[in-house]
Amino acid sequence: MNNKSKAPNFLGLVDENKKLELNSFHGSYLVIYFYPKDKTSGCTIESQDFRDFKNKFAKKNCKIVGVSRDSIKSHKSFVEKEELNFPLISDPEETMCNAYEVMKEKSMYGRKYMGIERSTFLIDPEGLLVKEWRGVKVPGHVEEVYNFLCNL
Repeated sequence: MNNKSKAPNFLGLVDENKKLELNSFHGSYLVIYFYPKDKTSGCTIESQDFRDFKNKFAKKNCKIVGVSRDSIKSHKSFVEKEELNFPLISDPEETMCNAYEVMKEKSMYGRKYMGIERSTFLIDPEGLLVKEWRGVKVPGHVEEVYNFLCNL
């Protein structure tokens, strides 16, 4: 994907009765962050950071959505436990993950597997990709995304 290219459309489940798609955010900036797993240390800190910065992003006309392969049930529990104030999309079939090219081969204890590479995308109000961050390191990341948005 290239900056200023059309962001991949998506239709993601937030819960059993609610779906979100890219067009739902037309007219606003949108941060989509992909993370490996609910309730793990790095993912929890990243989600808490986005939660804590949400009002700052909102003042810049920017919404936030998190995406992982976890189930809707897992997301509901994670949202409640961490008091997250934005939606999480459940992508167990990896449709969004593949559209945004975040699935990468990983290795743990000598075993190779496919997993989500922590990544963030900033999309403008017209649905164009403005910036992407791949292989994200959690400390300071949310502030970096916010500062980039402020300088547009």
